[in-house]
Amino acid sequence: MFLLLLLALGFASATAPAAPQGGRVAVVLTIDGAIGPASADYFKRGLAGARTRGAAIVVLQLDTPGGLDASMREMIRQLIASPVPVAVYVAPGGARAASAGTYILYASHIAAMAPGTNLGAATPIQIGLPGILPGNEPEGQDRKPAPGADEGRRPAKDDQARAPAAASQTDAKAINDAVAYIRALAHLRGRNADWGERAVREAASVDASDALAAGVIDFIARDVADVLAQADGRAVTVGDARLVLRTRGLVIEQVRPDWRHQLLAAIANPNLALVLMMIGVYGLLFEFMNPGALFPGVIGVISLLVALYGLAVLPVNYAGLALILVGMGLMVAEALAPSFGILGIGGAAAFLLGGMILIDSEAPGVSVSLPLVAGLAVVSLAFSLVVVRLALTARRRRVVSGREEMIGCPGVVQTWSDGVGYVFAHSERWRAVSDAPLRTGDRVRVVAIENLTLTVAPENSVDRP
Repeated sequence: MFLLLLLALGFASATAPAAPQGGRVAVVLTIDGAIGPASADYFKRGLAGARTRGAAIVVLQLDTPGGLDASMREMIRQLIASPVPVAVYVAPGGARAASAGTYILYASHIAAMAPGTNLGAATPIQIGLPGILPGNEPEGQDRKPAPGADEGRRPAKDDQARAPAAASQTDAKAINDAVAYIRALAHLRGRNADWGERAVREAASVDASDALAAGVIDFIARDVADVLAQADGRAVTVGDARLVLRTRGLVIEQVRPDWRHQLLAAIANPNLALVLMMIGVYGLLFEFMNPGALFPGVIGVISLLVALYGLAVLPVNYAGLALILVGMGLMVAEALAPSFGILGIGGAAAFLLGGMILIDSEAPGVSVSLPLVAGLAVVSLAFSLVVVRLALTARRRRVVSGREEMIGCPGVVQTWSDGVGYVFAHSERWRAVSDAPLRTGDRVRVVAIENLTLTVAPENSVDRP
């Protein structure tokens, strides 16, 4: 149902009226949310479409808490290589370009923000909260305040004291790599490299006014039309060429995320991928237990393949994935060969631990929900325990079919002589033998059966099951 809804949305967007063509067009892309594989794909196709239309400029309206490093770098590579100038506009009011959004803004040809927006906090959060305390800089490295950074809001000493410190050499390497990257982007576009370094090392953030004063952005704009008006006449470097923008009065063409973006964004959600993987495994399990059912197998294969694709584009911790698969295997084993809960509980523990470390990142929008993982583990464990309970209950019940059903069955002696005779049991006349003296009409119970002959004993001498 979910996929059909996305396809319907895609059909609607595909049948929308075409926008004007030609160089007097400004293409507006919108990213609202975490930066991930879907965002990178949407941005890449948006730039390609703008190039095909011969657009004069691309405006990326951005509101993001951050995202995946790989997707961010892919977007920046596309932006730098684009033959069409790109303006990054942090909007609407209340929006932010945090973490990965700061790097993208630094890489843009034109950087603008709406009033009431902010950017910064560009510390690589997938490795925790690394940073360097003021006064704890590596030897030979002097940190100078960014020009204009102290204008407006000056960081308090308490804020500086709370700046996170690098926990290890690995953290320091990641931070230094991020610092070098944002400084390279700053030098490429003539932005404030020192403030960019502060955003990485100290998770510094500024609002639109302070960003303008610090030389981080080019101007503050009320809306997209204002961005185009203020960008008009500015000189930017596109590839190896110096280009003067002529953006005043352009026709604005909004390119909204289509069904492909929405589908990829949904699939690349680790929570959905985890649920689909569970559906896939149990679907295949039910198919193997009931060959020819088809429906569980088809749903299971499709769900499992979609889940594996979603996990392939995410920063997966393979140890976590292995623990999840081991956990599911143990819970399936509990269902097939009940071990009084030992396999089921072990599988639930492995599944829960694997889910907690599945995604090797703490970037916004790409983390696994712990309540979801716990819920899936509890449901799977409950399923295993229900199977165990049913097995124990079935074990205690009296056999109701086959040869064993006759054991303990009551009967009445019809004829008897010298330890051999006939009894009426289970609505049938059977030949019977017994060591006990019996007479016609005595009530007996079956204690054994061999071929078609029953071994019986007086009813009052047999313990009932």
